[in-house]
Amino acid sequence: MHMVHIGNDWDSILQDDFASESYQKLRQFLIQEYRTKRIYPDMYDIFNALKYTPYEAVKCVILGQDPYHGEGQAHGLSFSVRQGIQPPPSLVNIFKELRDDLGVDNIQSGSGDLTAWAKQGVLLLNAALTVRAGQANSHHGMGWEQLTDAIIRHLNDREQPMVFLLWGGNARAKAGLITNRRHLILQCPHPSPLSAYHGFFGCRHFSKTNAFLTENGMQPIDWKL
Repeated sequence: MHMVHIGNDWDSILQDDFASESYQKLRQFLIQEYRTKRIYPDMYDIFNALKYTPYEAVKCVILGQDPYHGEGQAHGLSFSVRQGIQPPPSLVNIFKELRDDLGVDNIQSGSGDLTAWAKQGVLLLNAALTVRAGQANSHHGMGWEQLTDAIIRHLNDREQPMVFLLWGGNARAKAGLITNRRHLILQCPHPSPLSAYHGFFGCRHFSKTNAFLTENGMQPIDWKL
């Protein structure tokens, strides 16, 4: 495991968090895990969400739980899959809501790579940034949450407003970290097939996000992939 170098303003913002005892422990755990087991994403992709979306560029945060645990899917962005990989059911439901909300159809393209969103200021952050192959939530409670909660606190501190999209119980549990009234918090059930019909469909979070950004003098997100 190389030392973390993100290459933008996150490096100085997270300096103390990366130096913390809890992160050092996590790092030792990950070195062992990557050495002995199959872990996703590739270790060079772990921090892609932060690499693609600098702190000052964040307009919207979409909080996921942990990376996809299937072969070749995860690449460091919540809900996103690599180019050429079939979009998983939750992502298909996100695209359906987007189509119903804004008429943007990403389903036809067959791509589930959300890098284009990240590059426009959508921080696609998971609560845990690594996972064992085939074992959802296997790196939960190992120290990632301390770091990702710190990231949310740093974002909360920012003057420039942003939107937090909290989908599902785990994401909604983070709402308490967001106390700055400048920001907009939008919450609903998770887009997974188990819960999408209980309020994710019809949430219209994409149009609400763009309306908020426009009201605050920012360029709206072009959600088309």
